[in-house]
Amino acid sequence: QVQLDESGGGSVQAGGSLTLSCAASGDTYYTSACMRWVRQAPGKEREGVAAIRGDGSTSYADSVKGRFTISKDSAKNTLYLQMNSLKPEDTAMYYCAAYWGSLGSGGRCYGAQHNTWGQGTQVTVSS
Repeated sequence: QVQLDESGGGSVQAGGSLTLSCAASGDTYYTSACMRWVRQAPGKEREGVAAIRGDGSTSYADSVKGRFTISKDSAKNTLYLQMNSLKPEDTAMYYCAAYWGSLGSGGRCYGAQHNTWGQGTQVTVSS
């Protein structure tokens, strides 16, 4: 299993920016296939935000396309999410996840998940 530690959240005003980080440790081999960011707002189901394949290919949920950028530094075993033009509806707890599988559309990874959910990092956007 991979241990993932999310950080970088905070409170910003609408239009602002944040960069989230996800540091991997343990069996980092499983971070090489597909990783993604998901978020969960109070009272709502967890939803995919952005995903990245080992070769750098990416996919995004329609709600964040053009505003968020997912990237990965394999040497540092760290996943990033650059969030620009933040909106109040982006307010949620953000988590990262690792999959031994393939990249899907809309911020999805297919295949077996190889991490347990971490604490997440809270993003709050005020209007």
